[in-house]
Amino acid sequence: MLKLFAPWLLLGCLCSPLLATASPASGADLIVYGDYLLTMDAEQAELRDAAVVVRDGVIVDVGPRERIDRAWVAKATIAGEGRVLMPGLVNGHTHTAMTLFRGMVDDLDLMTWLNQYVFPMEGRFVTPEFVRTGTELACWEMIRGGTTTFVDMYFYPDEIAGVVERCGLRAVIGAPHIDYPSPGFAGWDDSFAAAADFVRRWQGRHPRITPAFAPHAPYTVSAEHLQATVEKATELDAVVSMHLAEAPAETEFIAAEYGTSPVRHVAGLGMYQLPLIAAHMVQLDAEDIALTAAAGVGAIHNPTSNMKLGAGISPAPAMLAAGVNVGLGTDGAASNNDLDLWEEVRMAALLHKVASGEPTAMPAGQALAMATRLGAAAIHMGEVIGQLKVGMQADMIQLDVTQTRHLPLYDVQSHLVYVLDSHDVQTTIVAGQVLMRDRQVLTIEEPALRAAVTRASDRIRNALREQQENDA
Repeated sequence: MLKLFAPWLLLGCLCSPLLATASPASGADLIVYGDYLLTMDAEQAELRDAAVVVRDGVIVDVGPRERIDRAWVAKATIAGEGRVLMPGLVNGHTHTAMTLFRGMVDDLDLMTWLNQYVFPMEGRFVTPEFVRTGTELACWEMIRGGTTTFVDMYFYPDEIAGVVERCGLRAVIGAPHIDYPSPGFAGWDDSFAAAADFVRRWQGRHPRITPAFAPHAPYTVSAEHLQATVEKATELDAVVSMHLAEAPAETEFIAAEYGTSPVRHVAGLGMYQLPLIAAHMVQLDAEDIALTAAAGVGAIHNPTSNMKLGAGISPAPAMLAAGVNVGLGTDGAASNNDLDLWEEVRMAALLHKVASGEPTAMPAGQALAMATRLGAAAIHMGEVIGQLKVGMQADMIQLDVTQTRHLPLYDVQSHLVYVLDSHDVQTTIVAGQVLMRDRQVLTIEEPALRAAVTRASDRIRNALREQQENDA
């Protein structure tokens, strides 16, 4: 069971009937309206002209505007004319600080991209300052695009946590450990010790931050060391995030080394007994899918990154049919090249249609659920976020549907997937705190961020130029 610092969750679980009918004498902190309200509750249809009421960062009422206005008085309100109100998006897999490597090198296969460019550049440039700047850039981009929760895996996780704490987003922050030298570490022993220390120090420390173990992948972490992660994560009751079954090269390596598939390999080491977030999940057979469903492992589908690196197409429809909680992720901006989860929603809906030749393979509503309700369940936070329901965290966004290019609007969920994009997000709210209003990010100073990014990218650009000259 994932250990979360969550007094608000206790409040929501034990007291939600009381909250739904609470007297407005003490009022609410915030009421957010929408001409269309998508709760993303599988059992509830969309609401028209409705609102969400927030108190102490938690949703305390959801319903028609007329009833809400009679029952509640709030310190602040956000109008909803011409807007869709829905849960914030969940980015189940990314590497935030890699925004500073955006577009550094493209159009290569995964192993060439990693071994010849990414790993060497990380060794040369990744520092605490680099991670702070890159993470802040990523958080700004995600706030602008309506992502309210993300799962990260990158070096110097304390720096990432500090940025998350300041900017207001919610995150599962994985501390990476790998068998080889990496930024700040000589190899496995010190990186694994640092990961365990990070998890210990951040458990229960902040309500929006969940620390996690992040062994890189089964082709970069030995079986013995993956077992060590299992033991330590079990001891600390911690979540684990890792790359798994990502590309043909990984499948070939695991088959040659261990005589099995990547999924069955890590499952046999005990990894499937943990609250595991498995990123990519491309190279799967029927046995792998059944094993993943039975274990309750969350699978994160990264369609753009996998296509760009030629890694293949995840069998997401088959996983969903088997009962696997499948979420969506952008991966890092070095391989995507952005953190726009709306692109992943649309890409997932379209990719599986063309891959199967079946236009019903991934309906719009299913793709949208993968970015909200199912995505939350995939990262083991389905009782906390991903839906607009009484007792859940007040993580939500508003999208504008008033522009001429939006007309006409017949089906809201279809419209969100096939018509709207990240530029239509108007408001982003996490735990009741407004992070963006009227397209203005309120928690990150953009001019200072741009200056810091320019300084960092100038250094990388010069290094690339030197490398190209040497190669010539």
